Amino acid sequence: MHRPVMLPEALDGLALTADGLYVDCTFGRGGHSAAILAKLGPEGRLLALDKDPDAVASQAAKRLTSDLRFALEHGSFANLGEYVERRGWQGQIAGVLMDLGVSSPQLDESDRGFSFMRNGPLDMRMDTTRGMTAAEWLASAPESEVADVLRDYGEERYARRIARTICEWRSKRPIISTRELVEIIERAVPMRERGKHPATRSFQAIRIFINRELEELEQGLRQAMEVLKPGGRLVVIAFHSLEDRIVKRFMRDEERGAGAALAHFPVHRTEPGRLKRIGRARMPGPEEVRNNPRARSAVLRVAERIQ
Repeated sequence: MHRPVMLPEALDGLALTADGLYVDCTFGRGGHSAAILAKLGPEGRLLALDKDPDAVASQAAKRLTSDLRFALEHGSFANLGEYVERRGWQGQIAGVLMDLGVSSPQLDESDRGFSFMRNGPLDMRMDTTRGMTAAEWLASAPESEVADVLRDYGEERYARRIARTICEWRSKRPIISTRELVEIIERAVPMRERGKHPATRSFQAIRIFINRELEELEQGLRQAMEVLKPGGRLVVIAFHSLEDRIVKRFMRDEERGAGAALAHFPVHRTEPGRLKRIGRARMPGPEEVRNNPRARSAVLRVAERIQ
């Protein structure tokens, strides 16, 4: 059963009003969206986005799209501003929610290639209608590029050893399955970290790279600032340190007014801050972690648009 992560905390962070306009940037299997809709009145509206065509075609999506207050788009929150502008909602959004985790159905479906615990095609694309698969990238990427990706996006200490072993393997036969990649990583990693599978960091790194997750997060955060109205809330749930670092820095810089110092969007301005952080970062409670172990690494941050 799909369980939306930190649902009460997310709803509290959004400070929902019955007639507000809201955006759920990562529909997944609709848990957050359904809970938001339940809090809205007849005048309230919710727009949801998701890159995953399976999410858009899910039973949850079909159930919710019968509600006239709800709309679902197949697309990335990197294009958030475009979807909002299309509806004439620019600068009127009362809340934006981003749940950055891979959904349980994505992890549990072996054909998606996200999980090192299940054998399947080495795909890893969030949007299976476009882009290069993980297998295609690993077949042609230079060894140095593979090592850089594993180090930068997975914080993998054995990145160079793993990259070298990948290139040695692919010189004999293509790497097309998750099981093959796991075997390669297990051969390359000389020491096991207690309580962590040796493929964890590499699978995370390749997935982030294939889906441009950090670049799209930066774009989505900046566009959220443009669509939120004064008093509107930005709520982000991150699941690893690279994402959370970007979110934390963005909110801090927008609060200080120095501009969001994002790698792909250098900003120089002297205006006062546009955000106010609400409370401290929150983590799931012990009971949620017991009931949903995949929530254990979640970090939720909230900020409010102030001008």
